[in-house]
Order: sequence, then structure tokens, then C-alpha cells
Amino acid sequence: MPFIDATALTDYAHTILVRSGMEEDKAAATAEILVEGDMIGHDTHGVSLISWYVDALADGTLNGKGSYDVLVDKGSTFVWDGNLLPGAWLFLKALDQAMDRVADHGVVSVALRNCHHTCALSAYLRRVTERGYIAQISCSNPAAARVAPYGGRVPLLTPNPIAMGFPTKSDPVLVDVSSSITTTTMTQTLAKKGERFPEPWALTAEGEPTDDPAQVTDHGGTLMSLGGALKGHKGFGLALMVDLLGQGLSGKGRADTPPGGLTQNAFLQVIDPNAFMGLEAFAEQSEFTANACRTNPPAKGNDGPVRVPGDSAARKRRAALDRGVALSDDLWAKLGRVSDKTGIARPAPLV
Repeated sequence: MPFIDATALTDYAHTILVRSGMEEDKAAATAEILVEGDMIGHDTHGVSLISWYVDALADGTLNGKGSYDVLVDKGSTFVWDGNLLPGAWLFLKALDQAMDRVADHGVVSVALRNCHHTCALSAYLRRVTERGYIAQISCSNPAAARVAPYGGRVPLLTPNPIAMGFPTKSDPVLVDVSSSITTTTMTQTLAKKGERFPEPWALTAEGEPTDDPAQVTDHGGTLMSLGGALKGHKGFGLALMVDLLGQGLSGKGRADTPPGGLTQNAFLQVIDPNAFMGLEAFAEQSEFTANACRTNPPAKGNDGPVRVPGDSAARKRRAALDRGVALSDDLWAKLGRVSDKTGIARPAPLV
């Protein structure tokens, strides 16, 4: 397993994307978020996606040039059409604008539509929490169907992830969950390898629980909502929230988006604690609660201390910055094929 300097890996991803037709600023944003995903442990949404992005730039399903259209701007709220530009670039632009405005408004909310792939949502959160703000992000793809509504068996929704980041006096609390038990990317990865889910996380086309991801990718099955066969109404409710925030507020969604392809919608929100009782008061509470969770006695079968969402990401990120980003042998070989295709040499592994 090679370890690659984070800066060198980011430069490598950036160069490949530019060489493949993406504008400099968009390539820089995308490379940054892909490598951040790898550093915090979301390797299915890291640099492994580069080959897909290169192909998407070539076939035109990913737009590497141009800008978004401003559809609404009322100061504390704005709506953009992303014109199938890179999701990472659109999200970073939107979050930066929201942070620039939030001191005046207290809360700034953004609806985006027509974005290309948006990467791992938690990869954006630290950018906001480091400035003392709270971030909320959710997204869906109205052109795709992978998850049936609870009680149904025909795919209608997508995994619809929700992420929130909260500043503390130490590492931020970073929550990033899908509304389904697992994600589309993980399902496709396991199906391609001929592997199984660890438990029945899906339904066959007939509505029977299954641990076979190929039933979803190849046979018309559906991913289960978070909560599974018994409590999936909870994940279904979350998925509806995500759909309606990103699609309803942007004015475009399942009602008027033809099926097929990738065109993601998102809702982003930045909250300034200083518009309420202040950052110091917020951090006092968030730090206390996070540490109270960490010091809770471990349950039987749990060998380590209780972890708060974001703890693992912070630990992995520090390790990646210190000794390099760990890439699997399979991914390293995959990047070798991308290098052969683009003529961009892979960065040298650290000794």
C-alpha cells in the first residue's frame, strides 16, 4: 500500500483534470475535495473517482468550463443552476459566498440544481467549522432511482446523504450519513468484485431482503432505507427531507427531470453562532457534549472508547498529513492506468 504526499496527490489530480479539459479553478477545487475525501477515510469518494471524471469530461456529461446561473439572490438565500459543472467547485463557491454573507444574516441558505457529482459531503465541513460556523449539506439525484420508499419495492429515490459540521474547542463534530443503509458507490464496488453486503441491505425486485448488491445494480432491486426492513420509515423520512430541500427549493426535481444520467441537487446552509448566543457559548456546549460521549463507558463488545462522529476523520487526516495518504494497491494500479491514458506520471510514494 503506497503512501503519497497529500500536496503531491492533489497536484497530480489537478493536472490530470486540467489535461482532460477542466478549467484551472474547477480542477483545483475538485482535486482538493477528492484528496480530502481520501484523507478522512472516504476512499470510495476520493481520487478513485478521477478516471470516471476523465471519461465524463470526454463524453460531455461533466462540464469542465463556464459558470453557474444565478436564478435567485435575496442575500440570505440564493439559488444556482450548476450547468453540470463539477460539484466540488460549485459547493466550495456556494459555501464561500454563504460564509461571506453569514455575519450580516446569521443564517444563509443555498439551493443548487444541475450539479455534477458532489464527492463526499463531509469533505467540505471542516472548511466551515474552522471559521467558527455550523454547516449543513444534503444532496440527491432526481435523475436516478436506487431506493424504494419504505413499504415499496420499485426504486424511486437515491441514498440522499445528509451532513452537518459543528465547531468545538477541539476537533469538529462531523456527521455524514446516507438516508439508505449503504451508498450507490459502495453497492457498485461490491457488485463489481462479486462480493456481498455484510447483512441484507437491499431488496430484490420482488421485495425480498438480500445481501447481494448485484440484485440492485443488475436486476432491478433496491437499496433499503436507513433502519432496514423493520425501521426503514426513518431513513425514508430523511430521504424525503433531502429531496424536498434540494429539489423543491431549487424549483427542479423528479417532477421535471428525465430519468438517466447524473444531475445532483443540493441544499447548503451556513449558521453563525454569533447570531445566537455566540461562538464561545456554542463551543462550550459542543465540547462538553462531545467529551461526555467519548468518556461514556464502552458497551460489551466495544473494545475501544466511544467515538464521536468526526473523531475517526480527524485522526486519519492528521495521519495522512504526517505520513502521506494511504492508497490501496488496487487504486494505485487504477491510477497507473489513468496515468498511461493521460500522460501524467503518478507521484512517487513516500519512503
